[in-house]
Amino acid sequence: MTITRFSFPTTIHFGAGARALAGPHLRGHGLKRPLIVTDRGLATLPLIAELQAELEAVGLAVNVYSGVFGNPTGAQVMHGAAAYRAHAADCVVGVGGGAALDVAKVVGLLATHPGDVMEYVWDHPQVRPITGALPHFIALPTTSGTGSEVGRASVISEEDTHVKRVIFAPAILAKAVFADPELTLGLPPAVTAATGMDALTHNIESYLSPAYHPLCDGIALEGVRIGARALLTAVREPGNLPARADMMMSSMMGAIAFQKDLGAVHSCAHALGTVCDLHHGLANALMIEPVMAFNLEAVPEKFAELAHVVGATSASTFVPWLAHLKQQIGIAPSLQAVGVTRGHFARLVEIATSDICHRTNPRTCTPADFERFFGEAF
Repeated sequence: MTITRFSFPTTIHFGAGARALAGPHLRGHGLKRPLIVTDRGLATLPLIAELQAELEAVGLAVNVYSGVFGNPTGAQVMHGAAAYRAHAADCVVGVGGGAALDVAKVVGLLATHPGDVMEYVWDHPQVRPITGALPHFIALPTTSGTGSEVGRASVISEEDTHVKRVIFAPAILAKAVFADPELTLGLPPAVTAATGMDALTHNIESYLSPAYHPLCDGIALEGVRIGARALLTAVREPGNLPARADMMMSSMMGAIAFQKDLGAVHSCAHALGTVCDLHHGLANALMIEPVMAFNLEAVPEKFAELAHVVGATSASTFVPWLAHLKQQIGIAPSLQAVGVTRGHFARLVEIATSDICHRTNPRTCTPADFERFFGEAF
């Protein structure tokens, strides 16, 4: 009999105002010198200054590294590690969306371990081991999409090729997450829509993955149900706190569930991020329909379950339901509308084919399939 190991270890403090618990948490663990890791955009908003003041009010000596922007790169991580050492920090506080949190997860690793960040990616030919304890790391998400705050992977792009590489290790998991939906109230509708589709895609693809993980299946289905009921409201009513809370929960559930693995939508999205620098959630949203239509015949019973939790009538109506939702929340109608050209297709197909995610798609995908997916989304 095959032995399967399941793990859901992250402590999550969830609810409006949860961010106020971060300072006492750090003090309770004897920590004194946190480094906040965030992105350029957030660093200019009152949120970061307010958080810094809250941490300083409980006696912590705080510094901020705000060098994260775009799809995060290895250089951003290495500069963060240098900032950690310069501050003589003893812990990391990640604040932001997926990019900032992915960098924050591994700043402490590179501040305390030798080598370059790319030497720790899972498929490096001489991958470096994580040999020592890592600095205490906590996460405060400000978007509801990647769920990076509860994930055990960090996605970092190569400087020259922009190919996304993955550091995968339970050691980089946050010690605690402070999931405060109030931190997402300022997200504009377009970002809410794109990140929300990212959360839905994570839940949908992990549920459809043929890997055996009933715990993740249950989480993924509930994540779809919660996200499906809340996303339109969160986009149309940005100040609706219950909808924001639902989307934050759906996002975390998707990231917990996809330890079961993802599928071909993500292979396409990773290619679009590499070649066209497209926002990951938007890329998932643009590619989900052709891939789901392709997958339907492989697992119709699973599509029937997905249809049930979103309120659609049957397996065959789930993809049209997705299309209608995307239209309602203002997702761009095509790849062409966001600047992708047919001249990009050869490289897109090459990268998608080499991406690991589609290995757990419910139907095997060939280069010809990927070319068709991009063509249908075009």
